[in-house]
Order: sequence, then C-alpha cells, then structure tokens
Amino acid sequence: MEAYDVVIIGGGPAGLAAAVAAKENGIQKILILERDRELGGILNQCIHNGFGLHTFKEELTGPEYALRYIKKVQELDIEYRLNTIVADISPERVITALNREDGLLEIKAEAVILAMGCRERSRGALNIPGYRPAGIFSAGTAQRLVNMEGYLPGREVVILGSGDIGLIMARRMTLEGAKVKAVAELMPYSGGLRRNIVQCLEDYGIPLKLSHTVVDIKGRERVEGVTLAKVDERGKPVPGTEEEYTCDTLLLSVGLIPENEISGNMGVELNPVTSGPVVNESLETNIPGVFACGNVLHVHDLVDFVSQEAAAAGRFAAEFIRNKKENRQNQKGNEQGETREIRIIAGSGVRYTVPSFIRPEHMEENLTLRFRADRVYRDCYVCVYFDEKLLIRKKRLYAAPGEMEELILKKAQLMEYPALKQITIKIQEA
Repeated sequence: MEAYDVVIIGGGPAGLAAAVAAKENGIQKILILERDRELGGILNQCIHNGFGLHTFKEELTGPEYALRYIKKVQELDIEYRLNTIVADISPERVITALNREDGLLEIKAEAVILAMGCRERSRGALNIPGYRPAGIFSAGTAQRLVNMEGYLPGREVVILGSGDIGLIMARRMTLEGAKVKAVAELMPYSGGLRRNIVQCLEDYGIPLKLSHTVVDIKGRERVEGVTLAKVDERGKPVPGTEEEYTCDTLLLSVGLIPENEISGNMGVELNPVTSGPVVNESLETNIPGVFACGNVLHVHDLVDFVSQEAAAAGRFAAEFIRNKKENRQNQKGNEQGETREIRIIAGSGVRYTVPSFIRPEHMEENLTLRFRADRVYRDCYVCVYFDEKLLIRKKRLYAAPGEMEELILKKAQLMEYPALKQITIKIQEA
C-alpha cells in the first residue's frame, strides 16, 4: 500500500490550488488523482476570457488560468496521476483507485482533500414530455464539442436555463454561426452573473424569457422544435401561453450537482441545500482529516473564489498533518482544544452558508463566510445576528441567487462573546 501525506481527488482548479498551497505550507508527499487525460478540469473547455481578475489581476481564458497552476504544480514537483478513477475512500482515509498502468491501487493518506467538482443536471431530472430525439445536449457537453472537439451541435438553438454555462453557450453558438432563438428560464430571475446576461444575450439580441419552460419537444429522430410556455408562481405551465419554436438543438443549462457519491459512501455529512459536505471553519468535514473545496463543496460563480477556497483547504490540511505529528504521543490529534462550536444559520433570504459551523479557537484572524440569496433583492441589508443581537448590518444595492455573497468574520470579535451559540445571516429589504 502506497502512503502519502495529502491525497487530492480531482485535478481541476480546486485540486491544483489545494496541492500548491499544501506544498508551500511544508507538506512533501502530495498526490493528485485525476480521471481525465490532462489536468485543468472544466477550465480546459472554457476558452472565453474573464478568469483570473482576482487571482492574477489580469484577464485570462480558462486554459490560460489552468496552465498557471499546472506550471506551479510541475515546478513544485507535485506528483499526479491521470486517467485514474477513484472507486472508494474509507473513513480511515484509504483510497481505492484504478488505472490502466497500475491496475488497482490502494493509497493511505494522512489527509484527503475532496475536489471532484460538479456535474450537470440532465434531461431525465426535468420530466419534459416528448420523445428522445438527437439534438438534446447539456450546455457543458455542447461547450466541449464546440471548443475542444470542433463540432457544431446544431444550427437553430433553444436554450433552457440561464445558468452561466447556458449564457456563455448562447454567445458561443452565435459566434459559430448558429441562430439562438431564445433562452428560457423557469425562475423569475436569471441564474447567471449580470455581466454574462449583458455580454452574452443583450449584446447579441438574444431574448431571455423569464418564468418560461419547455413543455414539449417535437421530433422523433432529431429535434424539430420545442414548445415554450409561461409558468405561474408555483412553476406550473399556464394554459394558453404556449409558443412554438422551430429548432434542431436544445441545450440544457439547468443546474450543477456536486460530485459527492464517494463522499456520501465514506460517511461525509452532506448539506441537503448544496448537496455538498457540511464543513467547519477549516473546510474539514465530519470525518477528521477529510477536507472539501471548490464546486464539490458548493457551486461557485467565479473560478478565482474556487482557487482561494482551495488554497485555504491546502493550508488547513497541512496544519492538520503538523498537529497530528506533534500530538502523536498523546493520541489527541485534531480533537485537542475543540471546546466550542458556533452554528452558522441561514436565516430569511439566505439559502445556505459555507462553513456551517465554526470553532473560534481554531480560526484564522479573518474568516470568509460565503452564502447565496434565495431570490433577487434590490436595496437590501445583509444582517448578522450573534444569537439574538444584531451586530453587523451591511447595505447591498443588489443580491441574487446567481451571485455569491461574502462576509468577513473576525476572530477577535467572536472571542468577545464566550457564550455565543449561533450566528444567523439574514437578508432584509430596506
């Protein structure tokens, strides 16, 4: 059985940043396991610009952003294995993996960082009536076909869902000569970033139909058209509002699901809202020594924030290993000093928070708390309650589910409240 200090599952932007941070924090034996044929993950097919503004202070494409981290991994001599599938991870952090060269592998890790990313929700989850013709793709699949394989999925396109990938593919298909007839969104607001709505739809005259969904797909062998209908506040189609669109392609951008089958099987507690692990201030799950970061934890809107979060996970994994080695004699390990837990509650207007709880004694000086609004708010306040006491009230001109919100919690402030049991985050209209 092979042994490593840190094993990272996934070689995308989260896995790469975590590996670099762990190495820079003194960990020597690091292994990245990646199932694809190259490092970089989803960034390899994101050839549009807009990446790296926060991390590198310049605008990069997805492959350029990934290359920066891949070069760092290679310079730091971090080991990685490609075309390697992780089949199982035990609670004792024994990883079972397989590839063509080595066959079945068993790897013992002192710490594991989960960075598997997420997958797209498929048509099967939507219950759209109609046959199963060719021409129905997820937006990410279409992106890969166009940008990496050199195939154009179709000439006349309707897109269901206004997530960022769907918006970007509306522009990309237009630039490749296809006609995008409409982008339909079930919710009364878009699920993507405002800049993408402007740059990908408005700049190209592509209509965004909010509170609409696909109620029928025409065609047996190939998509011949779709029927859109307006939906009421419960998401049910309104009779008499149907519109017919002829098209040969339907792209689905209807949500991303964190890849947590392995996490769940090893006993990691999952948040029902995010479908990602429940973590503390150190991004550590309920299993000691198992950390999570990036889109496997919760779906991010910017890769720069993924890298920031992953770098923190790498630092915390390194700290865990150092503490474990220091405390090997007394066998207390990571449990030492865990005296107080403060729950983070998603109150009115907030869908979820990451982390879900914090231990003030284990915090860094500043903790970045990330959360999302449950709907669109204009001229609102983000309020932070320590138990029942309002302590922080920040003005926001705009908050939407498609854009992640951040708050900084200070350790010094938390230490002033030794009896604090929970922190509640709320969004309140002005």
